[in-house]
Amino acid sequence: MTVSALPRAARPLLDFIALLRRNGFRVAPEQGLAFLRAIELLGPRDIEDIRRAGVATLAPPFERQPDFDMLFDMHFLGLAGVLSDQVAESDEELEVQDDGAGYDAPLSDNVNETGQAATSSEALSRRALRPDDESQQLARFSRQLPARLPRRRGYRMRSAKRGGGFDLQRSLRDAIRTDGEIVRLRRRERQLRPRAILLLIDVSGSMKARSDAHLRFAHALVNAAPRVEVFTFGTRLTRLTRALRLKNREQALAVAADLVADWDGGTRIGDALAAFLAVPRFAGYARGALVLVLSDGLERGDPAQMIRAVGHLAARAWRIDWLTPLAAAADYRPETAALRAVLPMLDSVANGATTERLCRHVLDLSRRRAAR
Repeated sequence: MTVSALPRAARPLLDFIALLRRNGFRVAPEQGLAFLRAIELLGPRDIEDIRRAGVATLAPPFERQPDFDMLFDMHFLGLAGVLSDQVAESDEELEVQDDGAGYDAPLSDNVNETGQAATSSEALSRRALRPDDESQQLARFSRQLPARLPRRRGYRMRSAKRGGGFDLQRSLRDAIRTDGEIVRLRRRERQLRPRAILLLIDVSGSMKARSDAHLRFAHALVNAAPRVEVFTFGTRLTRLTRALRLKNREQALAVAADLVADWDGGTRIGDALAAFLAVPRFAGYARGALVLVLSDGLERGDPAQMIRAVGHLAARAWRIDWLTPLAAAADYRPETAALRAVLPMLDSVANGATTERLCRHVLDLSRRRAAR
């Protein structure tokens, strides 16, 4: 639908989305459509209904909520203000133009060299992925995976020797050859289809040592299974599925590395999952899916946000497996209050310290069921 085809009343709403983007807010096209649909459903009676719809669908980061409210008041109420993170040069120039990078969180002045600490501050960076030494292992995983994917019952039927139902159409077709006599009743059963897989990869500073290997594992998974979606999160959410569909591994990883802007930064798992669930198309990827979270769980954001987000994700998913390198220790216990609180919502917390462990875990899932 073009802008000119939209109702006249919707144009200020689109202008508000454009204003947010110019001031550093990341708003996906799906979020903009969800914003318009939410307002249509609410039938807003006052301006606060529009504000609440914007917060719910456009999902401004927690630390930039004052900026969101200020821009909302400027646009819809005509109130002047100054962005908290940026200074306008004059009263006539209040909008800050974005050069395409933008930011959603305060940048950290400290550089995390060791990759052992978790922080809530964002440090944007680029990365060139290191060469891998796991090619044979991943190739073997790719060959074995199609036959060992977890499956669900589909809606289409197929012929079977001992199916639970009768295939009347095929039985009557056979009866034509025997002058109307039904000699044999054909049977049928539902086809089994591979379950969708949702892979969520933590690229924060505390996971620095495993980030490269996790992306190589994601590339092998995407190219071996029919329905896989891959997202990275640290202080922001990034979808990598399209980049990882490239057959050439080095080319795919180079494109993916350029898409991720929050390498080795802070850890805000709850905010990232909330942003994922706020986009209806993204949330649909989790419905009935196997969700694999590759993270150490060292949440530095609001624990309540992570608990709520994991609860909503668990309600949609078939099962959620949390794979952490910290579980390599025999006496491992979750360290953060947020991860301890979501344990009842998870189907397993397993060892994700090596690529071999990740491959083995996924290959064994065909024999498991959802524990929740």
